Amino acid sequence: MEKILRMILPKGHPGEKVVELLGRIGLRFSAADRSYRPACSDGEVEAKFLRPQNIPRLVELGRHDCGFTGLDWVVEENADVVELMDLGLDPVRIVAAVPEELVRSADYASRELVVASEYRKITMDYIEKKKLNCVFVQSYGATEALPPEDADMIIENTSTGTTLEENRLVIVEEIMKSTTRFICNKEALEDQWKKRKLDEICMLMKGALNADRRVLLEMNVPGECFEAVVAALPCMKAPTVSGLHNEEGYAVKAAVPVDEVPGLIPKLKEMGARDILEYKLEKIVE
Repeated sequence: MEKILRMILPKGHPGEKVVELLGRIGLRFSAADRSYRPACSDGEVEAKFLRPQNIPRLVELGRHDCGFTGLDWVVEENADVVELMDLGLDPVRIVAAVPEELVRSADYASRELVVASEYRKITMDYIEKKKLNCVFVQSYGATEALPPEDADMIIENTSTGTTLEENRLVIVEEIMKSTTRFICNKEALEDQWKKRKLDEICMLMKGALNADRRVLLEMNVPGECFEAVVAALPCMKAPTVSGLHNEEGYAVKAAVPVDEVPGLIPKLKEMGARDILEYKLEKIVE
């Protein structure tokens, strides 16, 4: 029997980053502009594009083996799925925000409020926790446009808070943080072939994401400063070292955190390292 892993990809901006990441591990997708069913370079993977909101429940129901969606939608749908991996992509905060003029009012938390959101469950849980006197209004996009005429408070996701500020909304509380997660159906893990396939995908994605956080530095180091240079390298375990021709020092390689490179290279140069090369990494599989 043919082995197929059924995967859901999120439509829109989150999906672009997921597809790019999967492409880096050999899962390349191609489709016509209006197609929801892209072809995959791996004949063992069958994919479909859907809205992130729909993905948790459909994976739970076993309509698909696995999918990518935000943690916010997993929580919102209260989906009984297995989280295989936090990709860390598209980080957002789910926040409660009110108009500037309302937040200055001392009684806003005690009087009846109209609260709007795309997140029904998350909002109702927040209302119950805070014991607010509220009427809930389901929104369908552009939630930040509702206040002040049509809502006193919104529960919305934000990455920078800029859109909220532009609409004169003030964050009064952060409810949760969310990033893109790789989830799967529980029964899929009971199938040994699917489990192995999912494990391989996770391993390769982790390798690609790890590579984004590091670069490879290669340098020649004279013997008299070798120990000091090696001690200064923030490598993963230990640098790779080999002797230079005619015993004129050492060739040293190390994968170092990318955000430390601007300060590290001048420091290594000052310590005596020379011919320093920097390489972008594709994968680091630990």
